Amino acid sequence: MLKPAAELKAKLATDTPVIGLMATDHAWPFLVEICQNSGLDYLIIDREHGYFSDELVSQICQVGRLANFPVMMRTVSCEASVIRRAMDMGPCGLLLPSVESTEQIDEVQAAAIMPPRGRRRPGGMGNYWISDYQYETWKSEFEEHFIVIPQIESQVGVNNAAALAAHPFVTALGLGPYDLSADLGCCWNPTNEKFLSAIQQVKAAADGVNKKVWAGTDAPALRAQGFTFLWIGTPTSLLSATIQQSVRDINALGSGERHEHTNAPPPA
Repeated sequence: MLKPAAELKAKLATDTPVIGLMATDHAWPFLVEICQNSGLDYLIIDREHGYFSDELVSQICQVGRLANFPVMMRTVSCEASVIRRAMDMGPCGLLLPSVESTEQIDEVQAAAIMPPRGRRRPGGMGNYWISDYQYETWKSEFEEHFIVIPQIESQVGVNNAAALAAHPFVTALGLGPYDLSADLGCCWNPTNEKFLSAIQQVKAAADGVNKKVWAGTDAPALRAQGFTFLWIGTPTSLLSATIQQSVRDINALGSGERHEHTNAPPPA
């Protein structure tokens, strides 16, 4: 059963913050355990901008399945063959880039679910979520729990946000803030009034059908604005920030403190 997705959906149905990470530059199987031990709720493997092999993504999804931790994937597009291939790798959800219409969601749904409702041809690691291959098993153990998040990254997407949010296959709306700001003519100016108005329009559309908006990366600021489905950055950005802060902390020490540490006896 697609238990990690079912549990994540249940948490999304509350007002509890749901916090995760998106791996764009670096991803490896052990990252799943790091995310889980750090108290995060999910991991997204970015195949739109990340250069990850099918084998690596399948292995990361496998670790997520075995650890009961939600591993999702951002695809290159919503095209049917891309979705079918993504499903075979075994994620428990998809983040869909640059979605502007419900027709795109219809195409994803057709590629993601089994006949007669869809046109999926299952294979690979994606088969290991279910206990048998009967249609009702696919429906009850997998399809009813699968997570789908269309990213809104243009004014057209903002205009159609209400229809996208209301689509029954959509779990939550997603924001692509950088691309959205570029399309709005204010790249990258996150305090621009037009940009802020677009974000609130997307949030209102999701709120109207009791769904969440996936948003990042300034999670504390977004949390203060009422967003609860958050991502806090990438492994690269978080690692870089931590290293930079450590360097600043060391350099901020006074000369007396440095002298004291220099003359300290070596550890036993």
